[in-house]
Amino acid sequence: MSGLNLELNHAWAKVPQAQRWVVKIGSALLTADGAGLDQTAISAWVDQISALRKQGIDIVLVSSGSIAEGMSRLKMKQRPHELHRLQAAAAVGQMGLIQAYESNFQRYQTHTAQILLTHDDLSNRQRYLNARSTIKELLELGVVPVINENDTVVTDEIRFGDNDSLGALVANLVEADLLIILTDQMGLHRSDPRQNPDAPVIAQAYASDRELDAMVSGGMGHLGRGGMATKLNAARLAARSGAVTLITSGHLPQVLERIHQGELVGTLLVPDLEPLVARKRWLAGHLQAKGRLVLDEGAVRVLMNQGRSLLPVGVKAVYGKFSRGDMVTCEGLDGIAIARGLINYDSVDSEKIMGKSSGQIEATLGYVSEPELIHRDNLVLL
Repeated sequence: MSGLNLELNHAWAKVPQAQRWVVKIGSALLTADGAGLDQTAISAWVDQISALRKQGIDIVLVSSGSIAEGMSRLKMKQRPHELHRLQAAAAVGQMGLIQAYESNFQRYQTHTAQILLTHDDLSNRQRYLNARSTIKELLELGVVPVINENDTVVTDEIRFGDNDSLGALVANLVEADLLIILTDQMGLHRSDPRQNPDAPVIAQAYASDRELDAMVSGGMGHLGRGGMATKLNAARLAARSGAVTLITSGHLPQVLERIHQGELVGTLLVPDLEPLVARKRWLAGHLQAKGRLVLDEGAVRVLMNQGRSLLPVGVKAVYGKFSRGDMVTCEGLDGIAIARGLINYDSVDSEKIMGKSSGQIEATLGYVSEPELIHRDNLVLL
């Protein structure tokens, strides 16, 4: 049965319970359609984010706007077509963008951190884990990460709407419960609202529902706004790790706080699977195994029966050449594979610490990345 026709029981009720949000703000909202950064709007979003953080919600901000702000500072009337001019505009605009966030969050004695990523960073497993560890540590330190695509160094053509996908990949990266895409529309409409102003907003649906494809437009604005098609695709990317996506208007007063209070605003797109199941299925099908770990009987029992992480003390042998973040297979002494997971140490260091307690890792290697060889959230039983 189509997700558009289903009653998605308690879908909206789960939104206020989300404890880790990724909030993506588009260029049109941040730059008032090219008139430079909208300082009033940025101040209002910072007020809302700060209020939510006081209630214990982790928020990662994915912000567009660097190219548009650079265009404004450089007095460019039209978005450049040449890659080097786009990159130059991004480099100039990024300064103003991060200054605006930092100065506003300082009103709440809150630090921000600028993180510039490319999609390559999130497809390379070692850089993926490095980025994840950094962002999670920033959240632990009470810092608000502000993430943008690294437009100044990408070699591919800078595409419209790319930060929608980046927001979804960041939601995967930090295991967010909720991805909020703030745009200049109220959500997904059943037909193009530019042609039919009375087109109703779809309140909720499964992100995977193919009926939605016919209802979105790929149109773009001149500053870099992705069409609703990119936002639907982002919701599907986020659903791979179990995140719920809400697409709504950034023009609504107190929109983030209203979402937290459970008000139905915009379009809620939910995954078909529960978050942990979705994430592990994504991991299982995402990578090929680069190596093997042979576990003792105790480690096998712990993984199979207790849902615990894999510690180095339970490893008897390491085979293959792999890097931190690669997928490896875990097998028992009988050679039967029982699990696969993303490993926190490369093959050389894994061999050095196998059989040792977690407390001996730093003494053995001179550093400690994680106490586990494979964290249970990155482990899939076979």
